[in-house]
Amino acid sequence: MNINKRIGIYPGTFDPITFGHIDIIKRAYKLVDELIIGVAENTNKDITFDVKLRTSMAEKEIRRLGIDADVISFNGLLMKFAKEQNASVIIRGLRAVSDFDYEFQMSWVNYQLFPEIDTIFLPASEDTQFISSSFVKEIVRLGGDVSKFVPKDVQNELINLMKNEKLKKNEG
Repeated sequence: MNINKRIGIYPGTFDPITFGHIDIIKRAYKLVDELIIGVAENTNKDITFDVKLRTSMAEKEIRRLGIDADVISFNGLLMKFAKEQNASVIIRGLRAVSDFDYEFQMSWVNYQLFPEIDTIFLPASEDTQFISSSFVKEIVRLGGDVSKFVPKDVQNELINLMKNEKLKKNEG
């Protein structure tokens, strides 16, 4: 591990990337020498977009912001991925107390696996603390406007996905 260079990983499914994720990315970028956005491929969550599209959407938004971060998809144990990337820190965003309970337990387990990699918690900003990818997808499914929660390109991907789902239902 390169002690002189602080490499941080901000992991998630980013299904899809939201303004909440972007807020954490912008703030995390200031804390490390190199930031990696880790897009989890296989999770126990019900994923809407495939990993290539999730990675592509995240890359597009990172570039649009002018942030020099790598967006890398990974499969398997986060801490193994972090070790492979020579990371010294995992960055986790917290929206609510319920997030903290889960994330705190996970950070303890991760520390037991790799004590040389720390976890940093960043609380969501006031204007993004209630945004979740799940809420965004549900709003779109019900025909609502998500422009306050996701970038325009992401909104377009969501709308296209929902149109395709409706077409498949009508054909079936």
